[in-house]
Amino acid sequence: MSRTLFISDLHLDPARPAVIAALAEFLQENSNCDALYILGDLFEAWVGDDDDAPLALDIANLFRTFIAAGSPLFLMVGNRDFMLGTAFCEAVGAQLLQDPTVIDLYGTPTLLMHGDSLCTRDEEYMKFRAMARSPQWQAQMMASSLDDRRALAAQLRSISKDAGSNKAQDIMDVTPEEVDRLMSEARVTRLIHGHTHRPARHQVAEGERIVMGDWDAKGWYIEATSKSLNLVEFYINQ
Repeated sequence: MSRTLFISDLHLDPARPAVIAALAEFLQENSNCDALYILGDLFEAWVGDDDDAPLALDIANLFRTFIAAGSPLFLMVGNRDFMLGTAFCEAVGAQLLQDPTVIDLYGTPTLLMHGDSLCTRDEEYMKFRAMARSPQWQAQMMASSLDDRRALAAQLRSISKDAGSNKAQDIMDVTPEEVDRLMSEARVTRLIHGHTHRPARHQVAEGERIVMGDWDAKGWYIEATSKSLNLVEFYINQ
């Protein structure tokens, strides 16, 4: 049976080996799919495609094995791994997707996003996002040593965690009007994204918004076929 899979927000980190193992198992069990889309925050942090950390090398090898088995892999960056680029994708054989991207999912035009750009009420984050996605900022980052980039990434994660604990929950969720605007602009009736860690299916003005969950005690994925689309959860062995 033809099927396409979507995952996001694994936040891979050496401190969470169970999630890394869950990804390895997921890739092995689903190596016969039409395509796998990873919609951002695959890594908890990514400091550049020249990263030689063991985790980066291990995941690259997993992806090469998965793609060699015959399934295309598409990667989109998130708010944690926005420095991931074409060099990594070319090295493993994956394709880098722009955010947002519209695909034809078995006859249904579907908008794919990470989801952070939908959270427009979080003005502080949106300012940082605009800065961090600029070519000038990223070029300055890449001019620094790997050790310096890793130290900055750790500092940014700490700041983000502290800032998030002081924000109202609705500020960190998507802005409904932005969802409606982008879906209308893209002329789609389906939106798939992650980022908010609030897995659910929502009826919206333009159709349906499906949100994937993050991988922790549970993992989440979307399985789409020509006849159905399901949001699936599974337990991760700790």
